[in-house]
Amino acid sequence: MNISIKKACVLACSSVLLFNSQVPGSLAQTAHGSEAIIDLAGQFHPVVGRKGMVSSQEARASQIGVDILRQGGNAVDAAVAVGFALAVTLPKAGNIGGGGFMLVHDAKSKHTHAIDYRETAPAAAHRDVFLNKDGSVNKDKARNSFQSAGVPGTVAGLLLALKQHGSMKPIQVMAPAIKLAREGFVLSEELALELQQRHSQLSRSKAGQNIFYKKDGGFYKAGEKLIQKDLANTLERIALTNGESFYHGETADLIVKDSKRRGGLITKDDLRNYKPALRKAATGNYRGYDLVTMPPPSASGIHIIQMLNILENSQLQNIPHNSAAHLHQLSSAMQFAFADRSEHLGDPDFYDVPVDIITSKSYAKQLAEKIDPDHAKSAAEIKPLNIRAFKESPDTTHFSVIDQYGNAVSNTYTLNFSYGSGIVVKGAGFILNNEMDDFSAKPGVPNAFGLIGREANAIEAGKRPLSSMAPTIIFKNDKPFMITGSPGGSKIANAVLQTISNVIDYDMNIAQASSVPRIHHQWLPDVLNYESGISADTVKILNQMGYTTKTSKGIGSTQSILVKGGIVYGASDPRRPGAATIAE
Repeated sequence: MNISIKKACVLACSSVLLFNSQVPGSLAQTAHGSEAIIDLAGQFHPVVGRKGMVSSQEARASQIGVDILRQGGNAVDAAVAVGFALAVTLPKAGNIGGGGFMLVHDAKSKHTHAIDYRETAPAAAHRDVFLNKDGSVNKDKARNSFQSAGVPGTVAGLLLALKQHGSMKPIQVMAPAIKLAREGFVLSEELALELQQRHSQLSRSKAGQNIFYKKDGGFYKAGEKLIQKDLANTLERIALTNGESFYHGETADLIVKDSKRRGGLITKDDLRNYKPALRKAATGNYRGYDLVTMPPPSASGIHIIQMLNILENSQLQNIPHNSAAHLHQLSSAMQFAFADRSEHLGDPDFYDVPVDIITSKSYAKQLAEKIDPDHAKSAAEIKPLNIRAFKESPDTTHFSVIDQYGNAVSNTYTLNFSYGSGIVVKGAGFILNNEMDDFSAKPGVPNAFGLIGREANAIEAGKRPLSSMAPTIIFKNDKPFMITGSPGGSKIANAVLQTISNVIDYDMNIAQASSVPRIHHQWLPDVLNYESGISADTVKILNQMGYTTKTSKGIGSTQSILVKGGIVYGASDPRRPGAATIAE
């Protein structure tokens, strides 16, 4: 069948919030040879700066990070400040009760460090912990109870980064978050509405009801202040004890006391024994750019490398962006990667993940040769396994930071569900994760997001569950070129993939690369999801090629920084409100 190629319509627009950042007239013309930095008549405009920059999903947190840079802090100081601030201002995903991944690039040593502060299964956890007597999965227990919480890693991870790579003390970087929690901040329309919609979840604990709702049970309205005194006290204890209070002291006692009262698994020993893992970052190369991303237990980092390796075998720059031919190449790479992901991913401390094979150029070439330019492959043709899809909560959050010296941080962290388990620790004021549902509660039975796990992701004491989070840094000539990452569960890898390809293959500025329509295919279900802005003609051609297509809401929400010609550019994805990229 002959397939005509039609260029997709690009209808997305950028929605980046600038704070104290203006574009000097000279920058609007040239800076890198004769190459224009920005097109003032164009549709997409990144934030532009000459020093540091912070890009996060919440404006106050971004401003706090920039303030730390202006006070003389480095990228890690700013990142840790942002991480703790988001625990106050973005309670659905920012956290101290969850976990995540961080990449730290040290400009002086030119080394990039990977910090895994993912939650771990408590010592009392076992593979049948969420099974009923008849062998069925107790979904409510796995998702909504105190037993659904893994041992939190965020506090240990952020403070380890600060200790090893920062220049400021915990109290210095945490003071803004403590102040926001103690004095309160004005609720946005978005957060006020979310708290109303999440009432049944957040009122599972009396502590949650008391914090997020009025004394008479009413809802806070936009424009009113949300005060979190217990959280302020917890953050202050963390700052003054360098985290000891969270894992050994008063806060640990509050967690364990509430855990016992509510039938949870977390004990004092679990908290005392928690340690972040320092891992060897996963690396790759794409068209002359070096890529550094998170290794397993990230289930996305190595597959971003794999997909880029597959795409490297095609001449994307000669194919119109978001045309049927372009989207077919992207979708095929996605399908191959997700098929492998279903088979081979687990905690590397418990399972031997074949990273070298998955990220090899030779393997990618074999897969690329299987792509028929005119026809889509069915899931059965790629890997004939009758299992359901990998899908995760979209309510993770990512932030990117760079300082004037070239130090960079890419960080993604989460509570799993939006607002995690919904359970607020009594007296401590923070929401606990429900990451235990990311394990395979029972082989062959899907978790809340449709993931059917295998033995590699079965529940074991001390084990870290798989995650799709994939903070990423791209280098050119050993210097940071692009810092990016995204929330979005299983869509994270594909959102990051397309943002990278848009910049490298299509020479888009970072605002355009972050804004144009995306697609998502995860092998199973065998459906190509596409955002509005992909033309109807393109979708028709894809259907003729054999794809089953479906419209999708926003795919990912990247927070990205790009460095070119000594100028720093940034963009917050317009797919979610409230985000801000701010230049120092």
